[in-house]
Amino acid sequence: MNAFLKPSDTLHKSRLKTLVISEVSLGTAALVGLNQVWYADYPKSDFHFINDNAEWLQMDKAGHVFSAYHLGSFGANAMKWTGANQKSQLLYGATLGLAFLTTVEVFDGYSANWGASLGDVVANVSGTALYVSQELLWKEQRIVPKFSFHTTPYAAARPEVLGSSIQEQILKDYNGQTYWLSFNMHSFVPKSKMPKWLNVAVGYGAEGMITGNDAFVNTIFLPDNQRYRQFYLSFDVDLTKIETKSHFLKTILTICNTIKIPAPTFEIKGSGGTKWHLVYF
Repeated sequence: MNAFLKPSDTLHKSRLKTLVISEVSLGTAALVGLNQVWYADYPKSDFHFINDNAEWLQMDKAGHVFSAYHLGSFGANAMKWTGANQKSQLLYGATLGLAFLTTVEVFDGYSANWGASLGDVVANVSGTALYVSQELLWKEQRIVPKFSFHTTPYAAARPEVLGSSIQEQILKDYNGQTYWLSFNMHSFVPKSKMPKWLNVAVGYGAEGMITGNDAFVNTIFLPDNQRYRQFYLSFDVDLTKIETKSHFLKTILTICNTIKIPAPTFEIKGSGGTKWHLVYF
């Protein structure tokens, strides 16, 4: 397993073939499944755009940046595993997330209940650009988008929208989601004595939402009927900086590096006031 996961020094054609077949198969299966689960029961329409940039206090847009970045990171690392050069890694690998999410956006555009969103497209491009620009500028990822989640009482007010189970709430309850940009300190100040794995993370969240806009805020019970943004400052760990010779462990650490670790956190509320969290996730 360790030898199998080790990136090839030169282009490995059999690995490349395996990768292409796997990505096409998985991508097709995911899109077909998404169409059946999400779109099949709703009426179709001519392709159209909607402006949803003001909804959910832009938490959904932060999610698009996160998804595009990490799908692109996976694609680029997969191309690196085949031994492809950096140009191919960025051109054909790092754009994986952008290609997949753009296809989903087309599905939205043909659905009468939704519509393609230029805001989503911009967020998808931004997530891809965040990965590509760092590779071109620094040949490493010094700034990594991360995710954390905690349950909230808001989901109980509208479980059909925010999720009735913990699995659904992780995806749907924007009140409990936090999106982070995690900065590796040693990469920016290499001559310092700071540990190579130490990061500082800035986060963004929001609360008081049971729908995309202000509808129902005063007609459905809520723990708090005020929608507001949240800004965070915290410590984090770059798991990819933990030294190991095991390529299997490196792969696991890279996957886990999408999640912000629980840590002491300072919060600034958009509604006013601040708060210290001994441990926040």
